[in-house]
Order: sequence, then C-alpha cells, then structure tokens
Amino acid sequence: MAASFRSLALRVLSDSTRNIHHVSRCPIKHLCCHAGLTGCRGYSDSTEGRSTHFGFQSVPEEEKAGKVYKVFESVAKKYDVMNDVMSLGIHRLWKDTLLHIMNPQPGLKLLDTAGGTGDISFRFLEYTRSMYDRQQRMRVKSHQTPSWQDIADHYVSDEAGPPQSHAVVCDINKEMLKVGKQRAEKAGITTGLSWVVGDAEELPFDDDQFDIYTIAFGIRNVTHIEQALQEALRVLKPGGRFMCLEFSKVTNPLLARLYDAYSFQMIPVLGEVIAGDWKSYQYLVESIRKFPDQYFNLTGGIVAVHSGFKL
Repeated sequence: MAASFRSLALRVLSDSTRNIHHVSRCPIKHLCCHAGLTGCRGYSDSTEGRSTHFGFQSVPEEEKAGKVYKVFESVAKKYDVMNDVMSLGIHRLWKDTLLHIMNPQPGLKLLDTAGGTGDISFRFLEYTRSMYDRQQRMRVKSHQTPSWQDIADHYVSDEAGPPQSHAVVCDINKEMLKVGKQRAEKAGITTGLSWVVGDAEELPFDDDQFDIYTIAFGIRNVTHIEQALQEALRVLKPGGRFMCLEFSKVTNPLLARLYDAYSFQMIPVLGEVIAGDWKSYQYLVESIRKFPDQYFNLTGGIVAVHSGFKL
C-alpha cells in the first residue's frame, strides 16, 4: 500500500507519459535527481510544440493550466454540492478512508495541494484533535493511582497545551480557496489552518517543510505530473509521506460499464442542472479516463490511493 517515494514517482511518471504526446526523457532525469535528495528544481524544458490531454481533447501544454483554471473557477460555488450529488455522498467516505490510512498524529504539518475548498484539511485537523483527546483518555486510564511525579508531569503538559497540528490548503484557483475560507468560517475553524494560492508544479514553500503531502482529486489536472511529484518530494521532510487520492480505473467489468454509463450520460447533465455548466463536468469525466492505473482500490477501483515516503 505504501512504497518509497522514488519508486512511486517513477511508476506514476512512466504511466502518465503514455497520455502525453512528444514528451522527452529529460524530466525523468530531473525526477531521479530530486529523488536522490539533490537540489534540482523546476521544469526547464521548453513546452513549445508539445501537446497534452484536456479530457479527451489534445491541447498545447501551455494552454492546459488556463483551461483547467476556468473549469474550477466556473464550478467553485457549486463544487461541494456537485461532489455530493455525483458520488451520492460516497466521496466523504473516500476522504475519511484516506485519513484513516494516513493516521496523522497530533503536531504534524500537512500540505493539502490542490486542496480547493478544504475537505482534506478539515478532516486532518479534526482527526488529529480526536487523536489527541483519545491519547489523553488512555493516559488517564493508565494512571488510575498516579504518583506525585505523574501529577506534576500532567500539570506541565496541560500548561504547554496540545501539540499544534497545522494544515496548509494550497490551490492555484482563488475562487476555490474563497469558497473554502467561507466554509471554515461557518464551521468555526479559526486555528491551525492557512490558505495559500500556489501551483502544484512550483510550490511557494521552502524545502523540507511538511510531514504529509496530500493531493486529492487534483493530480490528473496537472499538466506535468512529474514536476508536481518533484515539488512534493522537495517540500516533504525526510520520512514525510506523500498521499494521492484520485479517480482511477474500475476493475470489475460490470461495474465499469455501469460507471461509464453514469459518468458520461448523467454527470454532465447534473452539472448543467445544478451548476449550469455541462462542459466543465464533461471535462472532469474525461480527465478521469486519462489518469494512470492504481495501487490501492476503493469502491472497486472508482477511486484509488497512491502512497509513498520520502527516504
């Protein structure tokens, strides 16, 4: 389920280049160089003349980011509602499962890349708070007749307060972040959470800053997946964990036929009725089919978890 970051990155890079036309092998050198913990950074090769997928369309690489931005700018206000409608609410279980696999401890720092409206970060903060409360209850149970030293240690730890977990939601789309901030305010989440406008291919953070890097339902929208993986590796601390939650290839043939019929015939219609945007949801459906195969399946392969550690 979890692998070294280097082997995971090379596998995803290998698979992703099947769907990108005219990609040279130079980025693999960059990726291997960074996986060896050297200081290389950036995607220096010119993209002129290259094409990539935008759904089922082939577009110049330099145009994809702008097109993806317009998609999410268009759907931002209805994004969370559409997630519930399209998945029948199951996306909540997928995200909960990601957190249970992650099992973050109190005091860790998360980078939620392509974090949009903050679903993963909200869950991360709630999970670490619950984990701290659970640890405190277990501590009390284990000291039914505490010594004077135990009592003194307890007062010292209470004065210091619980370890402060922190989540940074990083997304290139300002409209998505705006909606996320509004959600946080309504939920009363005022501490341990930051919102940053940033590109997954060129993150605005120093090296070795985060304990966990997540990207949920976002990496397939990145133009250069290998560059996003380089950046993930760069900003993770040694021993830090990379986790990707993404739509993928359905493994059951019957479920695959039903899923395709629902995806192509119903989701764009729902997008038009609820969000007033057929084309954006047509793109989202198509983009799922262009993403590499999976490692750890959820719901028969509709969604998969990809995980690795920085060594």
